[in-house]
Amino acid sequence: MFKILKSSVSAAILSGVLLGSALAGEVKSIAILTPEEGTDYGWNQQGIDAARAAGKAAGVEVVVAQGLGYGDVRPTLRELASDGASLLIAHASGYNTSGPEIAKELKVPVAIVDTPSGLEKGLVADYTLSGHQGAYLAGRLAAKMSRSKSVGIVVSGEPPSWNSQSAAFAQGVKAENPEVKITYAVIGPAAYSDAAGGKRVTESVIASGADIIFGQGNGSSFGMLQAVETTKAADGGKVYFIDVIGDKTPIDKGFLLSSVVWNIEPVYAAMINDLKADTFGTKSYSIGLKDDSVKLLKTAAIPDKVWTEIQMLREEVISGKIPVEPVYDAAAVRALMTSVAQ
Repeated sequence: MFKILKSSVSAAILSGVLLGSALAGEVKSIAILTPEEGTDYGWNQQGIDAARAAGKAAGVEVVVAQGLGYGDVRPTLRELASDGASLLIAHASGYNTSGPEIAKELKVPVAIVDTPSGLEKGLVADYTLSGHQGAYLAGRLAAKMSRSKSVGIVVSGEPPSWNSQSAAFAQGVKAENPEVKITYAVIGPAAYSDAAGGKRVTESVIASGADIIFGQGNGSSFGMLQAVETTKAADGGKVYFIDVIGDKTPIDKGFLLSSVVWNIEPVYAAMINDLKADTFGTKSYSIGLKDDSVKLLKTAAIPDKVWTEIQMLREEVISGKIPVEPVYDAAAVRALMTSVAQ
């Protein structure tokens, strides 16, 4: 059973009285649809938090429909559109077919992911985001800190966002130390919420010798983290976890090394502005190190000397001295790995 929650920034808006056309223009409300609950310290939570923050800044109502799963969301899209949403944010790659269909059917703007070629002015915008710059730094970090000189990448699928980060992480590892082994493993074609699979596959990657795991997986990342917490490295020591998108520090038991954190608020804010300017669906959106919409999480597990080195590398990536280009093709990603677990 999914939940629909509404939030607003003022009683005036709740009562239907807009605080001047300059505050919200024609955008009265936005809605975000997520496949899982907004409590995953990752994709779903960051999306919901970002939508609420962007809505608050723009003075518009925000409706959250969470826990929808990965099936057909057309009924929910229609319901939210009929309730007057000015923008529907379909926050899952599994929604990138139904979203545009409803946009055209009801003439309501929809934002989708993982379909850069799907732009349609006034109706469909894509925000296939990539944290590859941060993932590159995470790879440098992993190579610096791996005792076994063996690291692993575990993913819940191979969507463009995951692929670009996996590739950049591998590139970072090799740039730091080309002798470090990288084992790559995919839980399943769309195993985003498969925590049990995440645990099983991560355990197998640890058994192959990895003492640092770079995990990308929404709900499945909890299984990855559990595997790291309960499985020793080959040398009998601790295995560390590098997460993506969110910050699992509140539930960390001492195994979280870092995370490639995304801040999606600027993206949603840009969408709202584009709706007002009648440029929605004409451009792509991005995140990166320069404005901290992508950043590497500092934890107590990272020595100060190593963190200082990582920050120097960050500046070199921002300046372009170290070029980090996104790689979206799964076959190209796999080609960068030392081994691909079957």
